[in-house]
Amino acid sequence: MKTVLKIFCRLISGFLGKGFCVLSQYPSISNIHQYLILLLILVSVNGYSQNLNQYLEQAIHNNPSLQASFKQYQASLEKVNQVSLENPQLNIGVFTRPMELLMGNQRAEASIMQMFPWFGMLKTQKDEALLMAEARYEAFREERNRVGFQVKETYFQLIQLEHTIDISQANLEILKILEEVAIIRYQGGNTAEAVSSVSKAIRNANPATSSPTNSDGMGMAGASNSSSTMGQSAGSAGMNTMSSGSGPGKLTDILRLQVQIKALESELAQLEVNKRPLIARFNQLLGREKNEAVVIEVQENLRNLNGWEETYLDSILVYNPMLLMLDKESLAYQKQAEMAKLEGMPMLGVGLNYMMFSPRPESGMIGGMDGMEYMPSGMGRNMIMPMVTMTLPIYRKKYKSMQTEATYWMESVNNQKQDLENYLTTELETIIVSIQDKDRKLLLLEEQIELMDQTLDISVTSYATEGSSFEEILSIQRELLDYRLEKLNTEIERQLAFARLENLIGV
Repeated sequence: MKTVLKIFCRLISGFLGKGFCVLSQYPSISNIHQYLILLLILVSVNGYSQNLNQYLEQAIHNNPSLQASFKQYQASLEKVNQVSLENPQLNIGVFTRPMELLMGNQRAEASIMQMFPWFGMLKTQKDEALLMAEARYEAFREERNRVGFQVKETYFQLIQLEHTIDISQANLEILKILEEVAIIRYQGGNTAEAVSSVSKAIRNANPATSSPTNSDGMGMAGASNSSSTMGQSAGSAGMNTMSSGSGPGKLTDILRLQVQIKALESELAQLEVNKRPLIARFNQLLGREKNEAVVIEVQENLRNLNGWEETYLDSILVYNPMLLMLDKESLAYQKQAEMAKLEGMPMLGVGLNYMMFSPRPESGMIGGMDGMEYMPSGMGRNMIMPMVTMTLPIYRKKYKSMQTEATYWMESVNNQKQDLENYLTTELETIIVSIQDKDRKLLLLEEQIELMDQTLDISVTSYATEGSSFEEILSIQRELLDYRLEKLNTEIERQLAFARLENLIGV
């Protein structure tokens, strides 16, 4: 089954990006139903372009903070290999003067002793070290998610900035054509062609306010240059004849438009400057040079919740890295309590003592049985003595305290986990409500923009033919710009809400 899951993971990673495949991280989970639900959820929330997925992959491989966290995991994993028996003890002693014994003259003595912990101690230590390493791995996954969210956030901010520039440029185009209308009307000429240009500019401005879906992410940065040139030339011609004051228009209308045009051009210049810190931050997250070019590409794919709201919580409680980390820590502290109990058991030692003798010279007669006397030989045979030793852990207070300490830590971690589950549940509900609110707001803004487009078109026509209030045109034009920018901001906030949702799930 695990092989099938891995194959399915590779297939689905083509849509989600390699960094989002989580199946191989949990080989102990055998319920394929959970995997299918998770993958369907990921497909529903992940609508990023291939370009952004590639940037996320670069961040995973090159981000210094992420690499540091992964090295910490690798270091903690080495703790498992450090669990072993204590080193055997070897003692060697040489007599400066031979010790005269009945068995001969003892020249030297050597002993070796190996201590063994109580049964199950080594396995418990390895389990505890492995659980701590797995907890460190979940901390690495949490860091990966944090960096990934920052990459997405900065990427969306760049999209927002690019399309703010697009919207402002489209608005600048409208202002310039309005300037042309005001000049022609001031001169008393025919404004029909200029009014038609305004209507066309208003219609062309609408795509720039939609979600950032253009393949190059640049919106309308270079649109309608010919109209701008026409407006500037007409303005220049009009200013040469303004002093006559023969037309029905007002000179103040032209001047007010020129003030707004200058202000908007200054804003556009500042927006271009604002790109630099965002690009530098984005490249820093990817571990690249700060001035390296960033290609913005967003697919035309509006993500939605797809009715998975209830399933999101189950996925979060199963796959969230911080919850998994606390799970591993709780089990590790449980193992520490077991270790403390085992440390209170005796340690056994097995060893050998080797005594080296040399024959000693004969030095007299020794009386024997039945009045017989005999002369002992020099002996001098070496001796081997098996040994067994055992520690006596009679001071129990220390071991009981160690068990109590581990139990307190385990209870503390369990309480943290419960608190985190409550927070994640609340945060999920907040994000879902936020996405739904953004959906309703986007529908409203689309209707408002459409109505304001029509209102501005009618107001410009009325101004050109009947001389209606010019202040009303400026007010409508400014309100329309605000609606378009608000729609853009709402779409970016919606994208970030989905990114936060993915971060909670832990993909």
